[in-house]
Amino acid sequence: MQIVAGIDTGTQSTKVICYDAGRKEVVASVSAPHAMISRDDGTREQEAVWYLDAIRACFAQIDPKLRKRILAVGVSAQQHGFVPVGAKGEVLGAVKLWNDTATSKECDILTERLGGEDRVFSLIDNQILVGYTAPKVLYLKRHDKEAYDKLAHILLPHDYINFYLTGVYSAEAGDASGTAFFDVKNRKWSEEVLHAIDDKRSLLDMLPPLIEAGSACGMVTSQAAKELGIPVGIPVSSGCGDNMAAALGTGCVKPGSLTMSMGTSGTLFGYSDSIVSDRKGRLAAFCSSSGGYLPLLCTMNCTITTESIRSLFGYDVKQLDELALQAPIGCEGVTMLPFFNGERVPNLPHGKGVLTGFDLSNMKVENIARAALESSIYAMKGGLEAFGELGFEPRHLVLTGGGAKSAIWRQIASDVLQLPLAVPFNMESAAFGAALQALWTLSGESIEKIGSSHVQFDESKGCMPVAENREAYEKAYERYQEYVGAMTPLFK
Repeated sequence: MQIVAGIDTGTQSTKVICYDAGRKEVVASVSAPHAMISRDDGTREQEAVWYLDAIRACFAQIDPKLRKRILAVGVSAQQHGFVPVGAKGEVLGAVKLWNDTATSKECDILTERLGGEDRVFSLIDNQILVGYTAPKVLYLKRHDKEAYDKLAHILLPHDYINFYLTGVYSAEAGDASGTAFFDVKNRKWSEEVLHAIDDKRSLLDMLPPLIEAGSACGMVTSQAAKELGIPVGIPVSSGCGDNMAAALGTGCVKPGSLTMSMGTSGTLFGYSDSIVSDRKGRLAAFCSSSGGYLPLLCTMNCTITTESIRSLFGYDVKQLDELALQAPIGCEGVTMLPFFNGERVPNLPHGKGVLTGFDLSNMKVENIARAALESSIYAMKGGLEAFGELGFEPRHLVLTGGGAKSAIWRQIASDVLQLPLAVPFNMESAAFGAALQALWTLSGESIEKIGSSHVQFDESKGCMPVAENREAYEKAYERYQEYVGAMTPLFK
């Protein structure tokens, strides 16, 4: 048995899988939840210790005999979070998350200090948007001087988990490219952005060294091995952000590969050998964790939209899907803007969820249910259009995440995006991608070969776009965009 473990610490839970590479089989899959701190000002935070507690709880659920056979570990975690760490490795405060919108003021301050959006783009090929890490560091400096004065290490969640496992501080280009203080084109930290955050202290000295994707960041310490019941001294791969891990776990490692992940947030990303940057700010110019680039659209609201509607009416997932099936394409004019967490694309950190288009004939629960499903895909369609404008031609679409379990949602995605759609057998794509990265580190084989060999698809869940549905969806999408334009001034 050639067992590798993949850890994925997401927003709602931590998942751990054990993968037998010889048999090409997941032999264990466990999870443990963690809570979130939410406030009316847009604050979304977690405590770093919750991640470690969840990891320990996950490994405790795995057969001790299996744990002892693990040969390597890979770590995926939610992107953009800021873990402030002191000189002795102590965490100095709560972890601000990717969906935290309390830092919108800091985004404006940094953009102004750096000379405006065009100047920022020339430095990092991205904008400083709410959710990214840079404004979180400035927020700590402005709002918690005591913690900021003790700051010695600026870590992302996956960096922190790697540190827990190995005792080594490290970073890699994929996750780092989502910080807004990383020069994506040249794959290095941006000293100019760091200086704009603090012109007195050297933040560069607080950042971990960058290591190559596929290499080991360190070896499991005796303490971590004892706590998790895994062998001491086994390699821990470089790790990555959850989107980069999902790319590995869905085989998105070759030019033209495109993946859509439908989790709490929605993401659409594709692999490219060269940088793909979007001056309009729709796509983030990220590095992949496989040595290339991963242009990416991220919306802050996907399954959270359907979960909110489900909770409102007291339905389970199956009931919501059955209701949506009863409504026609376009929901008889009922339209939802799913900006419940604010939104990143379009850049509306103060955005709110909107249900509109009601009249006395179309105000039906069925239409509301379907509008929740359609709206999340319309947000993704804007990203696909951006890919096309920038010369990226998708060859196929892989769908993953919780939303991929819904048959109606899969067909809506295929019809709206007008692409054939495939669904991998392993739906925990980030945890699986982390495991495959561990296998990459362990075996030395190319990540392309590993992806081709180990990522398999469920033919029963594949979809083809239905030609006769195209016109109806185009009209509904046009109406959605009109409402976005009309509401935008109210969210500024």
